[in-house]
Amino acid sequence: MPHLEEALAEVAAEMAQRTDRGEVATYIPQLGKVDPRKFGIAVVTNDGRVLTAGDAEEAFSIQSISKVFTLTLALGEKGDSLWKRVGREPSGNPFNSIVQLEHENGIPRNPFINAGAIVVSDVLLAGHQPRETIGEILHFLRFLAGDETITIDSEVAASERATGYRNFALANYMKSFGNLVHAPELALGVYFHHCAIAMSCRQLAMAGRFLAHGGRNPDTGHSVVSSERARRINALMLTCGHYDGSGDFAFRVGIPGKSGVGGGILGIVPGIASLAVWSPGLNENGNSKLGSIALEKLARIMNWSVFAPQLQRQ
Repeated sequence: MPHLEEALAEVAAEMAQRTDRGEVATYIPQLGKVDPRKFGIAVVTNDGRVLTAGDAEEAFSIQSISKVFTLTLALGEKGDSLWKRVGREPSGNPFNSIVQLEHENGIPRNPFINAGAIVVSDVLLAGHQPRETIGEILHFLRFLAGDETITIDSEVAASERATGYRNFALANYMKSFGNLVHAPELALGVYFHHCAIAMSCRQLAMAGRFLAHGGRNPDTGHSVVSSERARRINALMLTCGHYDGSGDFAFRVGIPGKSGVGGGILGIVPGIASLAVWSPGLNENGNSKLGSIALEKLARIMNWSVFAPQLQRQ
């Protein structure tokens, strides 16, 4: 078993040589401007090591990865009553599909598809102004990462709002079923802005540490969520975190992961490490093509799979 440093260098070197890098998300104009040659990866181990390779210090739009953190906040506010408004099952459909909402009375399948995350945004509003809720989400991420420099890319947020017709349709449709408390444009204001948060691989891996530490922030030792809730969030990431590509990611990589159309993926190896990878080109399911390949290779080298008889603690 090679050391983690060697494995990370090997993965980064291989990704640098690949030419088939997927396609950037042009349906959000600002994301379409990102250089597809970018690749970064960061690993933060539970014993405190921070290892990076490639463009790991360059900020990118985390997009749907932010849904892990908004879900965490919403569960803290509502507990298990949240599941009356959003499900916990894989969708089997694209992330912005409206099809299932009609058959399931406006209840989204899970909190990681767009409809589910819009409901979570509505929960977080709780009578506040969108600006206050967005500030709370940003503060939470800065706290988890231990980094006050994390910001929202206002140009990406504006780009999402200008082209987010399907998200407006999803929100209005759920409102018609009574599954949004606030006006759709208010919930969407929160949603568009938390998806436009910009973070580097290092910052993202740092923010995900509590999910690898049984719910605790390793900087303070204090509980962010209970160990049971951390396990459940990880379970949702494994089964729903890559939309209709979630089963394939679980099959190939074998760890909880959450992707975003900005090309990032947050991965969790429970008890061992938090990982973040970024490559802007996407595969046919809207997940980072090289990011998925990189995590598959790293997980194989390190034997990092929740399905392995025993995780290798390197």
